[in-house]
Amino acid sequence: MNYLLVFIGGGLGSLVRFIIAILFGKTTLSLPLATLSSNILSCLIFGTIIYVYQEKNLIPDNYKHLIVIGICGGLSTFSTFSFETFELMKQGMTVWALINIAVSCILCTCIFFMFAK
Repeated sequence: MNYLLVFIGGGLGSLVRFIIAILFGKTTLSLPLATLSSNILSCLIFGTIIYVYQEKNLIPDNYKHLIVIGICGGLSTFSTFSFETFELMKQGMTVWALINIAVSCILCTCIFFMFAK
């Protein structure tokens, strides 16, 4: 059953990721906002689920598989983050690449600190 939940969640997360890419596809900024937004949203969902699960123990393991592994796994995208950062560097936009790395890593890590005690 957990395999099916991960499969369904991964599909849902990928669909949300695709919709976010469409919504941000028209921006002219050098920073890849669609990937950043997807990763931040994934971290917010992940952090919320972990907090509620650990602190309140309200979420069954099945939902953890569906949401944390499936949805968050399909929604977040390290490979796209890495590729877009590489493309920025290749285009000579090293400062933007470094900003992308810093903002993505710092914001996503800070989200988990928000949920930590």
